[in-house]
Amino acid sequence: MTAIAAGVAADSGAPQWINSLMDTLGAPGAGIAIALENLFPPLPSEVILPLAGFAASTGQMNLFAALLWTTAGSVIGALALYGVGALLGRDSTVAVAARLPLVKVADIERTEAWFARHGTKAVFFGRMIPIFRSLISVPAGVERMRLPVFLGLTTLGSAIWNTVFVLAGYLLGENWTEVSGYVSAYSKVVLVAAVLAVLLFAGIRLFRPGRGGRRRVPVEKERDAPAASSAGAAGAAGAPIEPPAGIPAGSARPRRHPVPEER
Repeated sequence: MTAIAAGVAADSGAPQWINSLMDTLGAPGAGIAIALENLFPPLPSEVILPLAGFAASTGQMNLFAALLWTTAGSVIGALALYGVGALLGRDSTVAVAARLPLVKVADIERTEAWFARHGTKAVFFGRMIPIFRSLISVPAGVERMRLPVFLGLTTLGSAIWNTVFVLAGYLLGENWTEVSGYVSAYSKVVLVAAVLAVLLFAGIRLFRPGRGGRRRVPVEKERDAPAASSAGAAGAAGAPIEPPAGIPAGSARPRRHPVPEER
């Protein structure tokens, strides 16, 4: 039994295939596991990274190699999702999103405008938020963020996140599973906040209709409008117009001519 397998408790939450991958490949195995975690968010990075740090503390892998390979795995996984977003493109994204219930095209346009202003911050800090750390790469690809900028921000954000947890596992040694408990609580808070935000958005859409609808015209005005328009059209076409009430038909007031002044 290797040091990694011996140090992994049954309730640590680390899948057996991750242990075998690190036992067989060492630091590159940790990098592959993190790349897969980016593509499939349910895989627990809060388990993989501290476990890699613990393996480094036992001499199974070099600490610097663990940091390098896990960061490379994060960037490769994020780059794959960026490619998915770029292939999907804006038009397809808008078409799919517009079919979702309670979602309007205006919402997508506002999101695009927000990403145009804050996309760099979203990519950088998003790498340090569970769940969103993988998903943030897709809108970056859809909006065609410049690839060097995306790679730089993703590498820096991933390096910070990975270094914190790899070093935590390295320093805690056999107690590395304590890190998973804290990160799991953090992930649950993020998940609850995301669910509440979705529920709030749905509630606003359901119970507060959007602005911009036409105001209803009073019934009297609606009835008078056709009559006024038809009278105006008749006058413009040269049709005879009925005289006002009290004036006999066919009568007309004599036109007054100016009287010439006597000299």
